[in-house]
Amino acid sequence: MGRRSAPEVNAGSMADIAFLLLIFFLVTTTIETDSGINRKLPPMEEIIDPPIIKERNIFTVVVNKNNQILVEEKLMNIRDIRKEAVAFLDNGGGLGEEACDYCQGSRDRSSSDNPDKAIISLKNDRETDYKVYISVQNELVAAYNELRNREFSRLYPSENVTYVEADKKYTDPRTDKKVKENLKEKLSVIKTLYPMKLSEAEPNKTG
Repeated sequence: MGRRSAPEVNAGSMADIAFLLLIFFLVTTTIETDSGINRKLPPMEEIIDPPIIKERNIFTVVVNKNNQILVEEKLMNIRDIRKEAVAFLDNGGGLGEEACDYCQGSRDRSSSDNPDKAIISLKNDRETDYKVYISVQNELVAAYNELRNREFSRLYPSENVTYVEADKKYTDPRTDKKVKENLKEKLSVIKTLYPMKLSEAEPNKTG
């Protein structure tokens, strides 16, 4: 009996299949990109005579190489930072022109005069874990947002949203132009009441 010849495999469409698979993976694959911290830097200004900053208007937060958090040179748990920062920013201890009529703090004369004068100074070590540093920064930003939410709800109760929600709506490109115009002025007022003055110092060098 004669030996059967093996049937030929039609490979004519293999190139088309490979091309379609290539297009599929190009379309469906997502490329992860590293994202930094969203910060809008102030414009460069030539300051001939820098203003004198009173020590009571500076709230110092230090994260050392052992990931320990020191607030005003005292060890503190990360869960307590936001509360302490809110108390500092909302203290309202100023008198006369530096008084704050909307602050609800203890008005301690040894703490900040008003939110416009209050500065939070954050400093870390080069060996500090990035995760810890970001967590501390998030708590400090959350302190500002907590106070801004309070004032937004107090001044604009008809909006039925918080400051954070209103700001998110304003930055959303899908939001109607008229809605944005309405929110722009209101957000600006709240930012003036509680300006975010978060100073990040150069990390310490170890070794």
